[in-house]
Amino acid sequence: MYSMSDAPDLLFSALADPTRRAIFERLCRRGEQTVGVLTAQAGVSQPAVSKHLGVLKRAGLVTDRHAGRQTHYSARLEALAPLSDWTKQMTGFWEGRFDDLEDLLKRMDQ
Repeated sequence: MYSMSDAPDLLFSALADPTRRAIFERLCRRGEQTVGVLTAQAGVSQPAVSKHLGVLKRAGLVTDRHAGRQTHYSARLEALAPLSDWTKQMTGFWEGRFDDLEDLLKRMDQ
């Protein structure tokens, strides 16, 4: 099993793949969908879509619901919180760096 400290790495790793990102985006935009519907839109085989969904599920980005022989997947938007937090940290870091650079350039002009 994965620890909470692994969560950001799993999230970034899961979203690094363009096919997984497209599947996740589709679930975000269109809501719950079956594996069959996702496969029809993904341009890859059903086993490949199922593997991608497994990675997304381990990363906490999707949940599944079984109804008869079909599995329905939904996006978990709250799972993006670590990505949002990291982006805010990096924004603050770079804004500070640019402020320091601006101060340096002003001192050099004097």
